[in-house]
Amino acid sequence: MNRIDRLTAILIQLQSKKVVTAQEIADRFDVSLRTVYRDVRSLEEAGVPLGAEAGRGYFIMDGYHLPPVMFTPEEANALVLGAKLIEGQTDRSIKLHFNEAMFKIKSVLKSEEKEGLERLESQIRVSSIPQQESDDFPNNFLATIQSALISLQVLKFKYFSNYTGDFNVREVEPIGLAFYGGHWHLLAYCRLREAPRDFRVDRLVKLTMLEETFEADNKRISNFMKEIVRGNELFEVIIEVEKRVAKLIGNQKFYQGFVSEEERGDGIEMKFLVPSEEYFARWLVSLGNSVKVVEPDSLNSKMLSLAEELISHYKS
Repeated sequence: MNRIDRLTAILIQLQSKKVVTAQEIADRFDVSLRTVYRDVRSLEEAGVPLGAEAGRGYFIMDGYHLPPVMFTPEEANALVLGAKLIEGQTDRSIKLHFNEAMFKIKSVLKSEEKEGLERLESQIRVSSIPQQESDDFPNNFLATIQSALISLQVLKFKYFSNYTGDFNVREVEPIGLAFYGGHWHLLAYCRLREAPRDFRVDRLVKLTMLEETFEADNKRISNFMKEIVRGNELFEVIIEVEKRVAKLIGNQKFYQGFVSEEERGDGIEMKFLVPSEEYFARWLVSLGNSVKVVEPDSLNSKMLSLAEELISHYKS
């Protein structure tokens, strides 16, 4: 990238955040900090009103804006892929906002670029778990959750629990969003349980963002998974699968709460975080004798029980 292009890109980067550090700029363009300081000085000499906070970074003074951003064909194509993923893996609130954003993006493209995007859109398919639409579970809260994460506001909702089969009211301090097992999950500190909990977003009802705020804690998100396992909302499972079968499983594992895997001799050891041993055990049955439960022992007992159930069923 030549220097003129880099200066333009730095200016766009400075507009993308409240404060941008010199190290962030250096890492993005693979240049030295000295080069960054020289580039920033050149922008100031060109009339860009930049400010700096000691120990934090650079920012653009309020009121300064670039003309509408133009996209390269490759950048626009990347956005099409993003749109397809959002279409299949988010709720109505996010789809609505993203569609509006795409209209604005397409409005600055040239005619031939718009035609190319339309053709590309028709040639891309994303396979995903079908979203179950119902009046009981509106599944339309991701945008509100995002707002609460930014403003550090408490959320209140009714939550359907698979364990009890009914709803209960929760007030939570949102920590983050995670996508696994084909569903979005709200990671939050639950005031009812006084512990971190994992809530599937498509099981939330009557979600509202309260006026009450809470203090940010950057350590929460890094410690969350360990605490959530101890909180018994998710169970850690480790299995060993024959290599030939591990290849056939493919993306199935991601719908079961897959976390990581490691080669072990003739097999692949896989770790999962699952909300229900019963459900996971029934999936393991489909893998036959090519899988071995490493832990927990309770899952082994569940597999024996299911095997006896199947023998009894087919004998009769």
